[in-house]
Amino acid sequence: MGNRVYKEEKISLTSEFDIKKDKGVYVGVEDDVDAQTENEDDGLGDIWQEMSMALEFSKDAIEDPSNEHMLEDDEDCDHSFVLKDDLGYVCRICGVIQRGIETIIDIQYNKAKKSTNAYAFEPRNGKNRESIETGVKFSEDDLAVTGITAHPRHMKQMKPHQVEGFNFLLSNLVADNPGGCILAHAPGSGKTFMIISFMQSFLAKYPHAKPLVVLPKADNRSQQLDVLKKWVECKSILFLGYKQFSTIICDGGTSQTSISCREILLRAPSILILDEGHTPRNENTDVLQSLAKVQTARKVVLSGTLYQNHVKEVFNILNLVRPKFLRLDTSKSVIKRIMSKVHIAGVKKQLKAGADAAFYDLVEHTLQKDENFERKVSVIHDLREMTSKVLHYYKGDFLDELPGLVDFTVVLSLGPRQKDEVHKLRRFQRKFKISSVGSAVYLHPKLNSFSENSDTTDDKMDELLNTLDVREGVKAKFFLNMLNLCESAGEKLLVFSQYLVPLKFLERLSVKVKGWQPGIQVFSITGESSSDHREWSMDRFNNSPDAKVFFGSIKACGEGISLVGASRIIILDVHLNPSVTRQAIGRAFRPGQKKKVYAYRLVAGDSPEEEDHSTCFKKELIAKMWFEWNKYCGNRDFDMETVNLNACNDLFLESQLLREDIRDLYRR
Repeated sequence: MGNRVYKEEKISLTSEFDIKKDKGVYVGVEDDVDAQTENEDDGLGDIWQEMSMALEFSKDAIEDPSNEHMLEDDEDCDHSFVLKDDLGYVCRICGVIQRGIETIIDIQYNKAKKSTNAYAFEPRNGKNRESIETGVKFSEDDLAVTGITAHPRHMKQMKPHQVEGFNFLLSNLVADNPGGCILAHAPGSGKTFMIISFMQSFLAKYPHAKPLVVLPKADNRSQQLDVLKKWVECKSILFLGYKQFSTIICDGGTSQTSISCREILLRAPSILILDEGHTPRNENTDVLQSLAKVQTARKVVLSGTLYQNHVKEVFNILNLVRPKFLRLDTSKSVIKRIMSKVHIAGVKKQLKAGADAAFYDLVEHTLQKDENFERKVSVIHDLREMTSKVLHYYKGDFLDELPGLVDFTVVLSLGPRQKDEVHKLRRFQRKFKISSVGSAVYLHPKLNSFSENSDTTDDKMDELLNTLDVREGVKAKFFLNMLNLCESAGEKLLVFSQYLVPLKFLERLSVKVKGWQPGIQVFSITGESSSDHREWSMDRFNNSPDAKVFFGSIKACGEGISLVGASRIIILDVHLNPSVTRQAIGRAFRPGQKKKVYAYRLVAGDSPEEEDHSTCFKKELIAKMWFEWNKYCGNRDFDMETVNLNACNDLFLESQLLREDIRDLYRR
């Protein structure tokens, strides 16, 4: 079983601290440090680079975090000493010992008269939570600390949105009637740092609390019952993977070990934190159902891309943190108001479903297809009012501090052989088959049979490359021209796809055409890559001057992957979940990026992929309108902008070779 038990370092917190109004610095965000030493030149470097670029165009066919303020922290502390039976008089804020225990003769302290479950969530069956042999017992002494605030050292480093998020967590989790909440902050905005700061403060107030953190992935280990008991008995935090958690809860085993594991995980957690909390969004999965059984009311969802595919999925997550969310008194009046506004003509099938399902579908239909913009805006206001106390959204204004992002959608005209393959594609019945085979043939028509073959070894790909003309595949040709331009301009390139065949094909194409070597100029990450390999690949690509191109499986390069060494991104195919593509672009466009980032979403014109892109963009609009619309936005602010190739402000697209197959160009 994958789990890790970490001891929580005892760092007490100040009860009062003045929040500084400066912007702070980013901590917990992957700031890749540029380790390269800038070589002195004779002032001709730019001239040579421009000459290299001109030759391409003429062809036919990170700063380390500073520790300077660390010593000043002691001066910020207004000491508040308490007696610890094993240490003596200790400041509960900074931990300094005023008088050691060995110098105190008569030690007296008040013992708790009784145990209480005031902090723990009461199970529905009314049984005493302490009936669990390894249960959490809270003493009255635990309530001695009055109030929670971030540690002064953390507060200095927090951005305004992180301070807001910290206070939002307090208002929901440390209240007379605690409840769950959602932090939907943009990728790279420092959610990890903020939740770590909060948990340190939370555990200082409730030292016997048992936090459980569920992650997309965790290490595989055995002896799960021993680990769970150790977590319950010690001051620690337990980390589990989503799949591991649901497997334990849904095990169905009747052995004492299985029963004990389930009971501990469902009843012992004092607070449940869900990283990448949009993962359990489908109500028909074991993951969501098992998480809903955890009895604590304190459930926190962290997500950089809350809206994935449908409105219903967002409300599934709301129901997870606040059970029966639509049945709450605060929700009922808003629901009635929304239902009185939405246009139901032509969508009568929604009304035949249950009340909740009808509400989800009608809201989604209104935001996606209703032509009445004022009605859309009114529904948006109602949705925000309904979720304001439970959902905290941050768009990511910190990204404005970066050099910039230009997000292009490039529609390419397919070659004759590719058009023939598209006709064959339309005969397939299964959507996945059309998408997977299509992603290969849009790249190059000779990949049609290869896409259905699981044998994607380097030797097989090299054999194929020896028999084809790259110019027959418009996406392959676009990639190769982009690669040449990046090399000439001294920029690094990222290439993402949801399928392995296109990535392997382009990787071997780079090796064959450019003479490059994997691990030196060429790097890749797939779902099978180990954690060590991911870290090594990221570090080498970002910091090595020899690195040129990085190939990534789009699902494997989610949160936690930082590739700020690149400034050009190619998205090879259309993922039906727009948030996945957004996260991929966020691997380069994030804190630590020193250059303007250009993203090119390649779409095969007059193909099923172009239809998928249209569907995907409509989904993307819902998230933008729900969370980002304001009174200064108009209807056109959520449309793609058609761009004239001659006025696109992208030097690369001025290259005749790169633009010759472009049918249409759009900018988000």
